[in-house]
Amino acid sequence: AGTEASGTGNMKFGMNGAVTIGTWDGANIEMAEAMGPENMFVFGLRADAVAKIKQLGYDPRLYVEENRQLKRVIDAIAVGVFSNADTERYRALVDSLLHRDNYLLMADFADYVATQAKVDTLFADRAAWGERALRNIAGMGPFSSDRTIAEYVDRVWSVKSLNP
Repeated sequence: AGTEASGTGNMKFGMNGAVTIGTWDGANIEMAEAMGPENMFVFGLRADAVAKIKQLGYDPRLYVEENRQLKRVIDAIAVGVFSNADTERYRALVDSLLHRDNYLLMADFADYVATQAKVDTLFADRAAWGERALRNIAGMGPFSSDRTIAEYVDRVWSVKSLNP
């Protein structure tokens, strides 16, 4: 939550029709402004909530204890379900999630699951999904490399374009 760096990957996916599911930060905010927030799926804490939780002393274990589904996920990783019963393979990951969780993944988990269910519902409706994908493509114009390069030519490099 609140730590997305740039998001140009999301932009490339969006230009190809991907429907974004992501947190409200970085490029996702710019994308929502360009194509409309109703054309993407946003989950998780906003920056002000992240700051407040961190100020109060974030303890990711509380989220795991309160959410049975999340606890099952963490327990499955810890006991080796995804590592052929090797309980050591992901120990550092589990410890990080339970004791540090710098990205507040545990705090965002429940909202992510609920938002993913909305994605699944839309995906089941092929026409609605296709419309959303086309709206994403149409709204991604501000992020095209042509526009970006033209802006750099004019504002950053201060050179004259070869194309009038």
